[in-house]
Amino acid sequence: QVQVEESGGGLVQAGGSLRLSCAASGSIFSIYAMGWYRQAPGKQRELVATMTTGGSTDYADSLKGRFTISRGSAKNTLDLQMNSLKPEDTAVYYCKAERVSRGWGLERDYWGQGTQVAVSS
Repeated sequence: QVQVEESGGGLVQAGGSLRLSCAASGSIFSIYAMGWYRQAPGKQRELVATMTTGGSTDYADSLKGRFTISRGSAKNTLDLQMNSLKPEDTAVYYCKAERVSRGWGLERDYWGQGTQVAVSS
């Protein structure tokens, strides 16, 4: 089994900062990439940022400069630093482990349950 767990969400005032963390654990041989996505009420889930194990990153254009993705201190962890938060950043933030290999069978993606971020004006 593979588990993906997010932490660090909460309520913050506009202009503030939050740091989210994600950890993938379980029977993992390798992971191609990990990423953050978000879904606001009534909207589709969208990309925030991803990072491959090789260190390549991809950001949503609208979030560049305010959000920064980085590897966590432990293996298979990923952090998201969010600065200058705006009310429109309010959403459930999900972590995804992409193309996870368990050493056998097919690779697949795994999602976390999400963590709520609320930004008040």
